[in-house]
Amino acid sequence: MLSREEALREAEVFSITGPPALQVRRLNNSGPPVLYVHGATFPSALSVGYRFSDGQSWEGHLHSEGFDVWSFDFAGFGGSERCRRSTSSLADSRASAAAKQIARVVEHICEQRRGAAVNIIAHSWGSIATGCYLENHSHLAGRLVFFGPIAQRHGAEKVGVRGFPASRLITVTAQLERFIDDVPEGEGPLLDEPGLASWGPAYLASDPTALTRDPPAVAVPGGPAADIAAAWQGELAYDPGRITTPILLIRGEWDSLCNDKDAGWLLDGLGSEVKRDLVIPGATHLMHLEEGRFALWSAVAEFLRG
Repeated sequence: MLSREEALREAEVFSITGPPALQVRRLNNSGPPVLYVHGATFPSALSVGYRFSDGQSWEGHLHSEGFDVWSFDFAGFGGSERCRRSTSSLADSRASAAAKQIARVVEHICEQRRGAAVNIIAHSWGSIATGCYLENHSHLAGRLVFFGPIAQRHGAEKVGVRGFPASRLITVTAQLERFIDDVPEGEGPLLDEPGLASWGPAYLASDPTALTRDPPAVAVPGGPAADIAAAWQGELAYDPGRITTPILLIRGEWDSLCNDKDAGWLLDGLGSEVKRDLVIPGATHLMHLEEGRFALWSAVAEFLRG
């Protein structure tokens, strides 16, 4: 359990100049650096940085465990630079472009930490972008955690990238439905905030234009959705065999985006000598926002400590 002082500690927030400019969060510590890479629909402040009613956040927990905690927003999310919808293309937010943004942040961390190996936690689609990055940068990474990663599937109908817009709009209602869809019938609510009373307004506030829409909605880049669709059509954007970093796959028991078959395929394909698969009971793809998040936090910290 965090002390009150640790729970209320504020992250330093700054930008790495672009293009595109990227907003970065850091909870400074002398321990090993760890970088959190967010998923397809909400930024770092609403995931690893989100502070619950008890004052605690995942980044705060990692900091209390001795880690130097970093996170950032991909272009088009949160505080990072947003492209104009009229001029942006789908390719601007695909995993290959996102991997270059990860590279810039890791380079900055290495400069600040004098070449220390950077541990990485990547959630959902963020694992695809991280996989693309690590294909050519494994030497810079320490330990790797893929939380609810997207893996390759086969048999889905081919859609093609023309079926995906450069950006899409997501309401709080749509997020709430997505958060609870995987909870089996008869189970109680898992979210720490069942109605997203605080998270929802914060999500809308992450996009300065959200309240100009009816209903209010956040514009997010369309590339991640295209990458996930491609992976489920048999075309994962990176080769898992080229990842040699010690890795933990961690997922919820009820995670439909990373089920047992997905995790098995990915685990078999990874080139890492040290690779583990851990399932958290009674949890979904969004367990970092659920009441059972402490099991996730503890398991990740333990693995990163080695």
